[in-house]
Amino acid sequence: MKLDFENDLFVLMHDVARLTRVETDRRARVNGMTRAQWGILLRLAYHPGLSQKELASLMEVEPITVARLVDRLQAGGLVERRADEQDRRIWRLHLRPAATSMVASINRQRDELAAYVTAGLPEPLRAAMVEGFQIMKANLLRGPCAKTERDEPADQIKENM
Repeated sequence: MKLDFENDLFVLMHDVARLTRVETDRRARVNGMTRAQWGILLRLAYHPGLSQKELASLMEVEPITVARLVDRLQAGGLVERRADEQDRRIWRLHLRPAATSMVASINRQRDELAAYVTAGLPEPLRAAMVEGFQIMKANLLRGPCAKTERDEPADQIKENM
């Protein structure tokens, strides 16, 4: 059995996610930033006071990566580190006033990109897609599948390809 890549849900999800990342990277570069920097600014806009470790967890990157990104944002006057009141080893991150216009610009870019990507999708289909992705995400967050390729004999895997 051959895989129909044009109609395979997982291939399409991967392709749409990759193309969206590429376009987001392009838009961020136009503003002299990276997608990761945009992600930090947006997360801090909606959750001020996150620690670098919390932010790294949300972004699924190592804390040192966040530290370097925050260094650049801090040098640009967009983010500041404040010592945690309870634990001086922890830095809490906050947006500086200069970040307000950048966050507004990022949100405009997100709205434009969302409109572009979903152009031609009727609202009921869009809502159904969101619901479907929420269900898939919840399924994945429950933990690993009960059965993996390692559970199948090699001959059976080859037959399915």
